[in-house]
Amino acid sequence: MIQNLSELNIGETATVSNIITTGSMRRRFLDLGIVEGTKISCLHKSPSGNPVAYSIRGAVIAIRTDDSKNILISCSNNE
Repeated sequence: MIQNLSELNIGETATVSNIITTGSMRRRFLDLGIVEGTKISCLHKSPSGNPVAYSIRGAVIAIRTDDSKNILISCSNNE
């Protein structure tokens, strides 16, 4: 099932299927290693729910909810 990264719950893992933004934000995602096929795990959400900490290629990266809506993922079962 394809969904936005912002819909991933704590403890779940998914695979990036597409980035639907352009310009500097797309470049930022690519520079962080967020490319098609990358596995992403949701680690923590701030008390307000924004930003969210994700494990991406061994690094912990916080992404704002508005930005994470531009990353499409394919969900997998808690890997």
